[in-house]
Amino acid sequence: MKTIGLLGGMSWESTQSYYRALNEGVKAALGGLHSAKIVLYSVDFAEIEARQHAGEWARMATMLGDAAVAVERAGADFLLIGTNTMHKVAPEVQARITIPLLHIADATAQVLEEQGIARVGLLGTRFTMEETFYRERLEARGIEVLVPEAAERETVHRVIYEELCLGQINEASRATYLAIVDALAARGAQGVILGCTEIALLLQQPHTRVPLFDTTAIHAAQAVRQAIAARPEHRGHE
Repeated sequence: MKTIGLLGGMSWESTQSYYRALNEGVKAALGGLHSAKIVLYSVDFAEIEARQHAGEWARMATMLGDAAVAVERAGADFLLIGTNTMHKVAPEVQARITIPLLHIADATAQVLEEQGIARVGLLGTRFTMEETFYRERLEARGIEVLVPEAAERETVHRVIYEELCLGQINEASRATYLAIVDALAARGAQGVILGCTEIALLLQQPHTRVPLFDTTAIHAAQAVRQAIAARPEHRGHE
């Protein structure tokens, strides 16, 4: 089994979901007492959040790049960044390491293609919804991406940082999110991406008839497949 590298703590609430999904996925695939081999580097999210809202992306690219180097040195065979938003600096992180980085948007795009989704709604932080670093990877594969209206985007963003990242699940916020999902569906979205790893703590498929695409689950499932795939011929010492 290959060793999964995970940059987590952004927030630790969703990193718990990754850890569970990775281990449950390996157990389902291999049975018995099998669990995932994981190297986890968990950051202090307060430092990340402050720099996100200050626009200090170059500094964060360095921080996550340093963490990725540490994960590679600890023996990881490939890397996950356990957050959608910080994939804004994924190219800089990949440039620092020799192991592959499994991009969360690419994993999601593959699932959308498999299910024949050509137009999809996107929920996430303001950075993910409004900037191009995430959306362009879907659009490059012919998938049209719809985002909520400006006021709705602010609400989605606020709930993520002020509630979900703190482990707070509020029914009123769930109702608001579901109304936004319905609005995206009314605009032609065939499904909605939960493009922040905390959103799945609030919204699950039983809450709506609109297909939801949980990026945490999708990303973890891809990592499990990669971890249990046949390893290439050994090159040198491990």
